[in-house]
Amino acid sequence: MDNRSKVMTLFFIVLLLSISSISLVAQPMKLGIDNLVETNFEILRDKKIGLLTNSACRTSSLVPTPEAFLRSKNCTLSVLLTPEHGYYAGVPAGEYVPDDSLWNIPAYSLYGKNRRPTQAMLSQCDVIVADIQDIGIRSYTFISTLLQVMDACAEYGKPIYVLDRPNPLGGVLIDGNIPETLSFVCALPVPYIHGCTIGELAQMANNEGWLGKNIEGKSRRCSLTVVKMKRWNRTMHWEKTGLPFIPTSPNIISPETIRSAAITGVLGELSIVSIGIGTPMPFRWCGMPDISADTVLGALSLKKNDSIIAISSAFYPQFGKFAKKRCYGILFHCPPSQSVPYFSLGLELCKTLVSVYPLLFDKNTVQNNNKEMFIKVLGNKKLAEALLNGDHAMVKQLSVSGLEEYRTMREKYLLYK
Repeated sequence: MDNRSKVMTLFFIVLLLSISSISLVAQPMKLGIDNLVETNFEILRDKKIGLLTNSACRTSSLVPTPEAFLRSKNCTLSVLLTPEHGYYAGVPAGEYVPDDSLWNIPAYSLYGKNRRPTQAMLSQCDVIVADIQDIGIRSYTFISTLLQVMDACAEYGKPIYVLDRPNPLGGVLIDGNIPETLSFVCALPVPYIHGCTIGELAQMANNEGWLGKNIEGKSRRCSLTVVKMKRWNRTMHWEKTGLPFIPTSPNIISPETIRSAAITGVLGELSIVSIGIGTPMPFRWCGMPDISADTVLGALSLKKNDSIIAISSAFYPQFGKFAKKRCYGILFHCPPSQSVPYFSLGLELCKTLVSVYPLLFDKNTVQNNNKEMFIKVLGNKKLAEALLNGDHAMVKQLSVSGLEEYRTMREKYLLYK
């Protein structure tokens, strides 16, 4: 072979390798439901299925998960279970969701008279499948509902399959305190921004003994299988997945909304300021009629969070806190990031408001039920009181309590590197 031929041969080898590499990179990620469809639901062959899901959960080609099951001849969809906000994700936060019937299948609400599946509901199924889109924030109640379903499966002897989905905040960032007290809005002893997929959280809860207790007082464990994603990695925030975002609830309307909710959501529980509920940009605002946004913005340090853009302006909520009133406040723009500690920034925002407008946070001003919810979401009464009292040293100490131990424990349950 002469030199010209050798050069041409080498050129074509490099070209083929390049094309192969490009093809590999271009392959889309696959969700848990995609992998189930691809295998024609083989692991569920001849089973009657109970499905926990809502309308945000679809295949990558946007087929709703219940329809994907109904198209399969290998299994039978018998029961639907729905979380807070209902199947169509339109019922406002905290409102009762009635039972329903969808695709001529009974749809039992787990945010109505029952928050845990009854034995009668599960008796209609051989296995339970959970396809639910978490948002990466501890207080989001889809986590709580999944735990209730897992616990019921453990008690009544039903296997459960969790179809994994991306954490919209990615799988790197961890931020926030480990709670001391648990509730439906703080269901797991994990940081406020936990850095896990829903499948990883399910494994963690099952193996760490975080389900309920049996009659002998021992922690229950369910028969759990996580159907993993393909080609998702921990550095992928939502925009990197290539998937369209479908609202998971009335005010979680975009990935940016999730990032801003991680900043303003806890503060919103106090119902002192509006956080933009009732505007086209929920969770991205923080303000009220009688404050100086420029003063608050000037006192709020964003030096360590350069990717966050905050501007002062005015907004008009159409419903919710200060409905139909002109509010002055801060608008947050939160581009994708794996390094911005959103929860810690939210604490800084709260501390700044307490410092600039202490009377707003006086114990005679804050309603008891709002303070109780504030404490519940934080999972730590001392942290809540330190924030309201302006005790910055205590806030700093309590807001990172238990994080290192969590990081070590979390390593055991990571499904993606």
